[in-house]
Amino acid sequence: MSIGARHNKKRKRRSLAWAAGRTRKVAQKADAGNGSPVETDALIQSRAEAEAAIAEARKSHERLRQAIDLLPQGIVILDPEGRYVLWNKQYAEIYSKTADLFEEGARLEDTLRVGVARGDYPEAAGHEEEWIAERLKKLYEPGKRHEQTLSDGRVILIEERRTDDGGVVGLRVDITELKQREASFRLLFDGNPVPMIVCALDDERILGVNDAAVAHYGYSRVDFEKLTIRSLQAFESEPPWTTDRTTEEQAARTWKHVKADGSLIDLAIYSRELVYAERPAVLVALMDITERKRAEARLAFMAQHDGLTGLPNRNLLRQTMDEMLLHTRRSAEKVAVLMLGLDNFKAVNDTLGHTIGDKLLRGVAKRLRSTLREEDALARLNSDEFVIVQSGLARPEDAVGLAKRILEALANPFLLDGHSVVIGASVGIAMAPSDGDDSEKLLKSADMALSRAKIDSRGTFSFFEAALDAKAQSRRKIEVELRDAIQNDVLRPYYQPLIDLSSGRITGFEALVRWPHPERGMVSPGEFIPVAEETGLINAIGGLMLRTACRDAAQWPDDVRVAVNLSPLQVHSGNLLSVVTDTLRQSGLPARRLELEITETLLLEKSEQVLATLHALRALGVRISMDDFGTGYSSLSYLRSFPFDKIKVDQSFVRDLGANREAQAIIRAIISLGKGLGVTITAEGVETEAELSCLRTEGCDEGQGFLFSKARPNIEIVSLLRAQRGVDGDETDAMVA
Repeated sequence: MSIGARHNKKRKRRSLAWAAGRTRKVAQKADAGNGSPVETDALIQSRAEAEAAIAEARKSHERLRQAIDLLPQGIVILDPEGRYVLWNKQYAEIYSKTADLFEEGARLEDTLRVGVARGDYPEAAGHEEEWIAERLKKLYEPGKRHEQTLSDGRVILIEERRTDDGGVVGLRVDITELKQREASFRLLFDGNPVPMIVCALDDERILGVNDAAVAHYGYSRVDFEKLTIRSLQAFESEPPWTTDRTTEEQAARTWKHVKADGSLIDLAIYSRELVYAERPAVLVALMDITERKRAEARLAFMAQHDGLTGLPNRNLLRQTMDEMLLHTRRSAEKVAVLMLGLDNFKAVNDTLGHTIGDKLLRGVAKRLRSTLREEDALARLNSDEFVIVQSGLARPEDAVGLAKRILEALANPFLLDGHSVVIGASVGIAMAPSDGDDSEKLLKSADMALSRAKIDSRGTFSFFEAALDAKAQSRRKIEVELRDAIQNDVLRPYYQPLIDLSSGRITGFEALVRWPHPERGMVSPGEFIPVAEETGLINAIGGLMLRTACRDAAQWPDDVRVAVNLSPLQVHSGNLLSVVTDTLRQSGLPARRLELEITETLLLEKSEQVLATLHALRALGVRISMDDFGTGYSSLSYLRSFPFDKIKVDQSFVRDLGANREAQAIIRAIISLGKGLGVTITAEGVETEAELSCLRTEGCDEGQGFLFSKARPNIEIVSLLRAQRGVDGDETDAMVA
């Protein structure tokens, strides 16, 4: 049964009950009177009239009910106490969630409270009692319309009037669709920040504008209404809505309009037909994209040019080169690509600051431009590299003249903010088509030639050779395979013993990285370590070696230490302390059994951050060793800047020690220095009995080298340590002279 039918049935039962009750009251009065026949006839007549009145009332009530049920609005009648008397189907459907509470005599306030508790009135959330009080105030003091939002999003317009007896007649109208249309139109036109114009379709006259259009164009509304849409268009002869373009095509087109002050603006125009003031019209939305177009132009320039010098960048350079190469394919002419690298540019930045460095780069760009022909291309690739592309050459020697002019031009000092800055350059030259027939290949060839020029002799030029490409390809292959080896945990630490020269016992091991390659066998560290340092992979390798070495050493005897090399990149990373701490905790290795080896070049920068990290590690109990001592610039000053636990003398001082008196004097001085500082001295690269004998004579503490043992995998190290403890025989004596 529908909501309306259910409530109609309730109302009918209540009407019949009222009539029956009225009849009973009349009969009771007659019985109580015991009157005469005349009085009885009058009573019967009265009863008949009452019943007729009741029947008529029933008909009237039913007609009223049927009448209000036909109305599209919701109707409700309340008595003076706010109780339901009558309501129609539309009212019950509007408040369908609480319609089960509607019955004659029920209070509106009670149904409101139940509805609030059920969440039917979202506006009441958080202040339910205040909302109910305000709603009842409007009920008992009617006169003004108000709106009510229901939980399903509908908006109901409420209008209520008091009756003569103090009751209330209420009207409910669902205005949801109207509110949506109003909101859409306000958004679309009246309050829209986008300029909008309504034009007549027949004569294209402007019928109406919004505030944004008045403000944007500078015309008053009166002036606008004197114009047509063509009056605003700068160049187009047809109105925007007459084109056959799709919406996407229309949006992509740019229109130019003239403002009241005569200035031009770029627009994207959207249009839609409608009826305005009973006339066929079109609504035109005018999106000003002038700034966007300017920004796009700036972005397009920035995407293809260097922001500092304004020169073309790599992307634009490659486009230009490809166009040049396409032209030269039809002729016998050659193209020269000269890649120029500034020498010692970093030193200028470090000593004079980046402001001077930037001015220097702009000065270099200006000088280069002045040495080139108009048709030559010039670009900046990165911080200190420029590229010149010269076409129309008959032979490679023709590029030499340009290279010399460039080097001469840049050799003269640059006067920058009172500083006379002298900077050199090196040039790598690649020729097309012999060194490459596309832009990427030529740039790569010129880059390799530049690298060779810097290595051979800075301040000169070098041509590309095929051997350079082969070397670069080999290096690239090593990098790719090394990344894969790191990712798949292929690299392994091998351990070389550190021997106490007085007792001949193993005191520790240095962890040295080894790369077992599936095809090439064991790859030499000298082959892949330089690549790792250049590419930054050394950081990942160092972390891997540290974790594995600590885990292995934790299974060794408690008096045996492990030494791990640190790369400068690891130290500068900023998280070395936490990495070491976590590694020791996870492996269970005591800090006193870990030695970290650094080279003195790390201290060349005199970085406070580096020293602070080293001090923090030493405070944990980790031992810090200086590796390759004597090969740097100021070794003795470094010994004073940090309290090292060990100094490892570079093998260059140990080689042929027995026959080299100068080397013996140096070793003697270093050992004496170590004793004075309380530092352990370890000699690296011990390979002969004569070297060992000399080191023992001078009182060196430890030795390391092939004379004792090569670097071995951990499984063999465990056997060596067992041998030292006498478990597997006296194998240690075979290692130590």
